[in-house]
Amino acid sequence: MTPFGHKLREIRAERNITLKDMAKGLSVSSAYLSSIEHGHRGQPSRRFVHRVCQYLNIIWDDAEELEELAIRSDPKVSVNTAGLSPKATYFANCLAEKISTLDDEQIEAMMKVMDEEFDGNLDSSSE
Repeated sequence: MTPFGHKLREIRAERNITLKDMAKGLSVSSAYLSSIEHGHRGQPSRRFVHRVCQYLNIIWDDAEELEELAIRSDPKVSVNTAGLSPKATYFANCLAEKISTLDDEQIEAMMKVMDEEFDGNLDSSSE
């Protein structure tokens, strides 16, 4: 599941909206919406996120949060280390190899280190 899909599913549950009803309201199939929620469709388009916000009447900061989550929801991310140090390439490969073995606590710890290093520009609250 992606951060966007997780949040979308959470909002639907809070508002007691069925997948079928929301899909109909967005003019997409239930299968498509389910695949977005479960991260099987890749990163949602800005247009789709905008339609979701309109359908759910989400504005301002909440809409920005959903847009940011969509940006960070590519389930098939790739990292280009061309031109970086050998250590950067090694690190990217190690992370790709081991990420499936990390639990949420370990990921949060790594995100905290990165967040502190980059002056709070990373948001690890997108679970």
